[in-house]
Amino acid sequence: MRLHLQLATVEQAPEISALRLAVAARLTTQFGPGPWSRTSTVNGVLYDLRHSVLYVARRRNQIIATLALGTRKPWAIDYKFFTPCRRPLYLVSMAVAPALQGRGIGRLCLAGAKKHAAAWPADTLRLDAYDHAAGAGEFYRRCGFTEVGRAVYHDVPLIYFELKLPAVRD
Repeated sequence: MRLHLQLATVEQAPEISALRLAVAARLTTQFGPGPWSRTSTVNGVLYDLRHSVLYVARRRNQIIATLALGTRKPWAIDYKFFTPCRRPLYLVSMAVAPALQGRGIGRLCLAGAKKHAAAWPADTLRLDAYDHAAGAGEFYRRCGFTEVGRAVYHDVPLIYFELKLPAVRD
């Protein structure tokens, strides 16, 4: 399967929010209520569009995955756990349509994120995952990310991950 990440548009905000809601509902059904149960709103997606670069993947004219990349440190990231670097890029809000999970779409999204990060240019991708069975920690490990620490932020247990990218020339 080929997958291309495209820049999201304001007009796609309702569909992106619906995808995020579907993922949260599936996680809540599977693992019970938790921080992953938080609802998505169109305003939240619009915020992401203003403060990061939001991407979507489409199949048959429907958004099937989304993620955001940004240079701004997300709320739950604690610098002390990460390897010092010059150009970190943060991957947040990755979601794959529940009916399509487990088919390699997340892995393809990460490949696209790495490609976009190299063009940014960035030297490291950083992210967090819930330290719970509902979290994607094992997925990120299988995709080459290294665990660099664990913390509890506002009562939410997290695992921090990073992925060093090929050297960027100045």
